[in-house]
Amino acid sequence: MAFGIIIIGDEILSGRRTDKHLAKIIELLAERGLSLGWAEYIGDDPARIAATLRRSLASDDIVFSCGGIGATPDDHTRQCAATALGVPLALHPEAKTLIRQRIVEMADGDPQKADLESAENLHRLKMGEFPVGAGIIPNPYNKIPGFSLRNGDGGAHYFVPGFPVMAAPMMAWALDTHHSSLFHAVPHLEKSVIVYDGIESTLTPLMEAIEAEFAGVKVFSLPSVAEGGKRRQIELGVKGEPARVELAYARMTEGLDRLRQEYAAT
Repeated sequence: MAFGIIIIGDEILSGRRTDKHLAKIIELLAERGLSLGWAEYIGDDPARIAATLRRSLASDDIVFSCGGIGATPDDHTRQCAATALGVPLALHPEAKTLIRQRIVEMADGDPQKADLESAENLHRLKMGEFPVGAGIIPNPYNKIPGFSLRNGDGGAHYFVPGFPVMAAPMMAWALDTHHSSLFHAVPHLEKSVIVYDGIESTLTPLMEAIEAEFAGVKVFSLPSVAEGGKRRQIELGVKGEPARVELAYARMTEGLDRLRQEYAAT
């Protein structure tokens, strides 16, 4: 099982909008002792969206899908999720109630705008058409819900709007409501140093030796180029189970000393 995110929209791929979902889900997961396993960006291409969802729904992963659940012609996610599952779309009773409540609220007393049988308001109900069997994700921003689907052994998909102000609290709700048993379940520690004027090829044998000696510990190297008068540097670190990380970190600093590297703890 892994956590994943699918971010849908031509506007992201074209650069018309800057994605904020990726950073937010990383933040939400980290606050709960979890981490993101993968991420994918997809344009508004129904065939590609359906194929991606078909693949992810066949897994045990917990996946967040952001975007494409509105009621305009470029919103394909609801239908693509139904296609991937091989089930029809149907108006969810609870979603219907919530959408109608929102219509009345937005009408602000105007009987014409509050006419639930008008063509415009009936069209708005399309936002509540979800794959048969879907659950509801409450939207505290404007009541228009997202939807969820169960997959695999403990896996789930959560479909939320492309607006970050709505998506963020909805993703947090999904985590807190359905996956709290996973929070901080795996102890994790990350420790690193900044190596000044380091060369990765010089450090690689040390990194390989640490991973070979401490099973389950990952070594990472994040180089930065020298610009703006700053020295070239590499963030070198270890992450994994806390006790092993402490040992691996000590081994790493000893190795850096033997290599006569200049470094400082982060």
